[in-house]
Amino acid sequence: MSVARLPSVLTVKPSSAIRADYKKFSELCHSIDEPVLITNNGENDLVVMSHDAFCRREAWYRLQAKLAAADKQIAEGKLTDHEQVFSRLRERVYG
Repeated sequence: MSVARLPSVLTVKPSSAIRADYKKFSELCHSIDEPVLITNNGENDLVVMSHDAFCRREAWYRLQAKLAAADKQIAEGKLTDHEQVFSRLRERVYG
């Protein structure tokens, strides 16, 4: 089940938060499921997120790239007939 999330303000933590208690920091990253900005000496240094959040974000970026390519094909009139699409799919599935 997917939970809708509202855009949030980036969570900011000093690098000492990782050194002081890695387990607690890891739990934070997993619980908020968003990137965490790490500062070092008051300056922005790193952005950290859980592996699951990273994978979802990467999948979202790949989907956006595919949608942009499809939009470009539509704008250029490079369309494929419905029957051609399903004919190709049947060929791939059934050989």
